[in-house]
Amino acid sequence: MGGMMDFGLVDEAVGAAKHVVHLQGEIDAHTAPKIGSRLFGLAEEGKTGVIVDLSDVTFMDSTGIGVLVNALRHFSLRRARLVLVCPTERILRPFQIAGLAGHLTIFDSREKALAGLA
Repeated sequence: MGGMMDFGLVDEAVGAAKHVVHLQGEIDAHTAPKIGSRLFGLAEEGKTGVIVDLSDVTFMDSTGIGVLVNALRHFSLRRARLVLVCPTERILRPFQIAGLAGHLTIFDSREKALAGLA
């Protein structure tokens, strides 16, 4: 139960086809499967634009990055978009180190991400 206290996932529908998944706390091997399940579920529901807001993420390991990359592929196959909100260098850094920053659509605010999906 300890890990779950440090993690939160808040869903917010934005119109019929768009969705925001706001993640909070630590994303690791314990919490990443829940994120993957939710994102794949949204793709299956037919959402064409999903924003993963990482503004309140305090830690993310390679498991979390892997889940996001797999979800991105899943959305791409459905001609849908998955974008990230990484407002700080601390959150953006793991994607840069992994060489993924250029392959992902990353915004520095939720507002810009919503506008980018329009």
